[in-house]
Amino acid sequence: MIKNDDVFRIGKIGKAHALKGELQMQVDDDVFDRVEADYVVLQIDGILVPFFIEEYRFRSDETALIKFCDIDTAEQARRLTGCEVFFPRALADADGQGMTYAELVGYTVLDTAGNKPVGVIRHVDDTTENILFELDNGILLPAPDEFIDDINRETLTVTMTFPQGLLEMN
Repeated sequence: MIKNDDVFRIGKIGKAHALKGELQMQVDDDVFDRVEADYVVLQIDGILVPFFIEEYRFRSDETALIKFCDIDTAEQARRLTGCEVFFPRALADADGQGMTYAELVGYTVLDTAGNKPVGVIRHVDDTTENILFELDNGILLPAPDEFIDDINRETLTVTMTFPQGLLEMN
């Protein structure tokens, strides 16, 4: 059984494309530029299900056409429309390159002062130059590189040093 901690969100399935089971996929992460994968994971009715990739190609930086094994008709493809798409953390970790912000979702933020948990990252807003971590407890944290001391893939933690008084503002 695939657990939420085993994957990170990379996009969402859009509409069916053509008649042979191909789908449009909105991609929020550049993981396919860094890692080869035989499969991705779709969330169907709250359950994480692996789907093996027959082929894919990018139409733009944000859109790919993807064909899954055993999905051969437009009707079968339409059943997957709207599903969230996840990538296995183990495959991304194995590439040895830097992480993307999408991979940090689900990590616990620790405050260097006392190694105390601040919250769990639920979303990373990287739409502007000022990156924000949105935590499960409603806290919004600025996340410039100089605040981040360590990212531990084994313990799923991000250790950060904050300016005095920043956490009290939330």
